[in-house]
Amino acid sequence: MLETIRKSDLTIQQDVMRELRWDTRIGPTEVGVEVDKGVVTLTGTVENFAKKHAATEAAHRVAGVLDVANDIKVHLAGSPGKTDTEIARAVRSALEWDAFVPDQRIRSNVSDGWVTLEGEVEFLREREDAGRVVRRLGGVKGVWNQITVKPKKVDPKAIRKLIEDALERRAEREAEQIGVTIQDETVTLSGKVNSWLEKDAIVGVIGHAPGVRMVNDKLRIEPWA
Repeated sequence: MLETIRKSDLTIQQDVMRELRWDTRIGPTEVGVEVDKGVVTLTGTVENFAKKHAATEAAHRVAGVLDVANDIKVHLAGSPGKTDTEIARAVRSALEWDAFVPDQRIRSNVSDGWVTLEGEVEFLREREDAGRVVRRLGGVKGVWNQITVKPKKVDPKAIRKLIEDALERRAEREAEQIGVTIQDETVTLSGKVNSWLEKDAIVGVIGHAPGVRMVNDKLRIEPWA
């Protein structure tokens, strides 16, 4: 049996900093990195919410990272900047242009650069796609995603089979180690995976399962275990 090898916090910090420098969406000196037992804390100031989210994605791409706490502040560049009306128009346009978002079922409220999304969609993935689209818009300081998933009368056994099949396709080595329970249209995932990328892929497939309104993610990241 191979001995478990884990990166030191210093190595993880250096790797995250290199990943941030490599990602052209983020300025090389905008983000600070601290690491404690595999948990990364990001600090600094960026000019839009999209960069803040990109920094989280970059940190999660590094092997050995267990969790990311994003304490980056968003300070919109320029004066006076985009108005809430301009942001609201941009949100509507972005939702309409994204082929995977049912824009007519979604409404938004904008206040001081913060966007609240409301409405009802068929699938959890549609809810997540809407949030993703809006996060990338200029002038947006943050997004509160209050979109709900339309309740459906579903067969829990059918959902379980769909999820387990998807897990086998995406992460066949981990599928047997992952527990799936369903209660009141909420899927709870438990067990362990080797990386955040595998965890993200597994949680992602749940969003395509009909009738799922929420995912309770209790997956543990245990690299090289």
